Amino acid sequence: MSDPDELLRIEGIRKTFPGVVALDGVDFELRRGEVHVLLGENGAGKSTLIKMLSGAYTPDAGRILVGGQEVRISGAQDSERLGIATIYQEFNLVPDLTVAENIFLGRQPRRFGMIDRKRMEAEAAVLLERVGVNVPPRARVRELGIARLQMVEIAKALSLNARVLIMDEPTAVLTSEEVEKLFAIVRKLREDGVGIVFITHHLEEIAALGDRVTVIRDGRSVGRVPATASEDELVRLMVGRSIEQQYPRERAAAGEALLKVDGLTRDGVFHDVSFEVRAGEVVGIAGLVGAGRTEVVRAVFGADPYDRGAVRVGGRPLRRHDVNAAMAAGVGLVPEDRKGQGLVLDASVEENLGLVTLRSATRAGLVDLKGQREAAGRIAGQLGVRMAGLGQHVRTLSGGNQQKVVIGKWLLADTRVLILDEPTRGIDVGAKVEIYQLVNELTAAGAAVLMISSDLPEVLGMSDRVLVMAQGRIAGELAADEATQDAVMALAVSAPATTAEEAGEAEETEEAEQTAVTGTTEGEATRGH
Repeated sequence: MSDPDELLRIEGIRKTFPGVVALDGVDFELRRGEVHVLLGENGAGKSTLIKMLSGAYTPDAGRILVGGQEVRISGAQDSERLGIATIYQEFNLVPDLTVAENIFLGRQPRRFGMIDRKRMEAEAAVLLERVGVNVPPRARVRELGIARLQMVEIAKALSLNARVLIMDEPTAVLTSEEVEKLFAIVRKLREDGVGIVFITHHLEEIAALGDRVTVIRDGRSVGRVPATASEDELVRLMVGRSIEQQYPRERAAAGEALLKVDGLTRDGVFHDVSFEVRAGEVVGIAGLVGAGRTEVVRAVFGADPYDRGAVRVGGRPLRRHDVNAAMAAGVGLVPEDRKGQGLVLDASVEENLGLVTLRSATRAGLVDLKGQREAAGRIAGQLGVRMAGLGQHVRTLSGGNQQKVVIGKWLLADTRVLILDEPTRGIDVGAKVEIYQLVNELTAAGAAVLMISSDLPEVLGMSDRVLVMAQGRIAGELAADEATQDAVMALAVSAPATTAEEAGEAEETEEAEQTAVTGTTEGEATRGH
């Protein structure tokens, strides 16, 4: 006899792709009014599983039961009909349509054969109020920030009368204040009897929100534990081993200054920014949302112009607004948006790894394909990229493996100064530690690393020095032994605007400056690297 509170059950699900077993015997169930956390490394099979529930894939074996009845989900309409709604990391919204049009896309209420806009907007307003977001139903989606887009997606799911809500990394780009608002909505949905599948890499969120945790490793469900389980136990289940040290920074004496920035200014964006990064050290940049961190490093790399100041690499001036000059000098940039800015998604692993060295590997118009392939294979092996082969499209890799490819292309180019902008966002704890170890290897070999991160413990754990930015300026510098969260926050809110022009800018960003140190601005998220 079926359990009346069981909304969803998955039994022995198996799914293969050419050369890859994505899922191999996964079991999972969801109860009414439960937040069930789905946890696993990048590439463990979580995305494949939720795509089966949303109708994008069909299983090769096993079965799916909804309300105790076995079902076949062959497309998005089947999923919606069964009361299953999925909110992906990349929002499924149409930018040029209104909020109301997006919520009811393809299901607009009609009157006399025409779309009943008045009713549609009224119903949208009720849904938006339910999720606690103050957005006009007639607002264009492109005008909204990340947090409001997230709420519109939830309102859209509620319009489907979803009994099962799947949330894939919903907090990845939210500030701490926005995360709390999201959690409040999730708790209210749980009280209303909705079952929620919550996917996250942030272990601290599990105890705060979850009821149970199912861990997937290498395509198999390897454990089910209460949400109160220790982080050590969760990590051990995820990666199959204990991780003794989350931030394994190996500090040593720094050498000569490889990167020196003097008085860098872009009017209206950042002002009089000066710092240096020495061989063998990691310098972290922390700051509040909108502080100008990404804008500064883009200017250093030559991706954006600046008005005054100078950048020197190895003591030599670097020509401004010239990416090719920066690359030739040994500067590399791992961008915040790896998919949109760091990779050619429809190209292979081999082709992406060879992007930076393509020019140097070309003689008389011919590319040394054999040399490029050998180098790509060597670096992919060194980084432990999980793939079917070098010919696999990067689009099909997990987030952590995509990030390894982005970093790997700079390693092939013998980069001396590596700029990392949010290097571990959306990456599981096992892959994070692997990237931290890679940073250690780089600095041990004499490279200099400049790292932006909105994960403050990461900045504190991996940096030899921390620069704190506020309102487009360097507000202060902290050595590793004096850098604490309180010290960083004190500096992050300390720099007042000093000119009429800057005062105007500060007023525009006041709301952003009151948020926590996590998250990213729309400008940072959409600006190309």
